[in-house]
Amino acid sequence: MVKRRKPDLIHGTASHTRTEGSYMATLLDTVTLEDWRGVVTSALQRAKNGDAQARHWLGQYLIGKPEGRAPTPLTIVVQQLNGVDPVVNRLAKQAFENEIYPHLNKKDGREGQIRALLMAELPSRIKPDESLENPATAQPSGDSAAD
Repeated sequence: MVKRRKPDLIHGTASHTRTEGSYMATLLDTVTLEDWRGVVTSALQRAKNGDAQARHWLGQYLIGKPEGRAPTPLTIVVQQLNGVDPVVNRLAKQAFENEIYPHLNKKDGREGQIRALLMAELPSRIKPDESLENPATAQPSGDSAAD
């Protein structure tokens, strides 16, 4: 019986150094906000004129994909027969939790204190608009390592 040699599945070497960040940096450097505004305006006009693809594309950006699946008609009928309304249950959940666990939901003023501390710290962490670099090509400054 002759033993067959297994074929090599990977040919060549993987020496490329391109990364997703490199491609994104090129994209951000090439497409200006005015270019993008033109694309969106064109898609809007096409959507208004009945182009289903343009409507779908705009809807994906403006509304996003639905996160849940729609219930089946049988599920809806069973819920109605049992007197269950998922929307009412979801809306009432917070009120139930406030009633059952009042100590977990009381407002103690800490939220305002934390917000004030964050607002005081933000100016030292964020560069002014005129000095912002392209986020895809910006190099870490190393300042945060000292914190």
